[in-house]
Amino acid sequence: MSATESSLPTEFAEALAGADELSFRPEIHVTDIPAPEGIAPFARAWSATIDHRGSDADHGTARLVMLYDPSSPESWGGRFRAVCFAKAPLDQAMGDDPFLPKVAWSWLTDALDHRGASYSHASGTSSTIVSTGFGELESDQVGTEIEMRASWSPAPGDLGSHVDAWSEFVCMLAGLPPLADGVTPIRSAGDR
Repeated sequence: MSATESSLPTEFAEALAGADELSFRPEIHVTDIPAPEGIAPFARAWSATIDHRGSDADHGTARLVMLYDPSSPESWGGRFRAVCFAKAPLDQAMGDDPFLPKVAWSWLTDALDHRGASYSHASGTSSTIVSTGFGELESDQVGTEIEMRASWSPAPGDLGSHVDAWSEFVCMLAGLPPLADGVTPIRSAGDR
């Protein structure tokens, strides 16, 4: 069941505190969403959309769910689990690259490492999807997307670094260049 901050176990609420202090790049719009029910006793979830060209077009979407189960499920290797979904449109030539799924996975693990987010039990899938229109949609161009589903078990402590790493990964997947060291993103008024 998802829960409000006041009804969360102390360990989970304290671990989530750092996530509320994060500032995201102006191109990523992160909002709290209802967490799915039935996966873990406690959860918190976020959704993100990427707009790096100043338009209303979809340049990437993602979700992150932080789970907490005091019983420490064996498959998790602890009480915490992060579950991530992300997708972004691609240039068709990039979609043809057989190494892209491995590169996308490395973007996630590199982001976790870069943000100092300790974790174990990482797993996931990366897919390249090519869509071709027919009939009434025949005039549509061929569309290519990358889609990533991943999960990992954060070490006990601050989960803010994991949320921050997720946002960095989502930006990379959407094709945003990395921020230069020392640059602090400004949170827009409409975010969180």
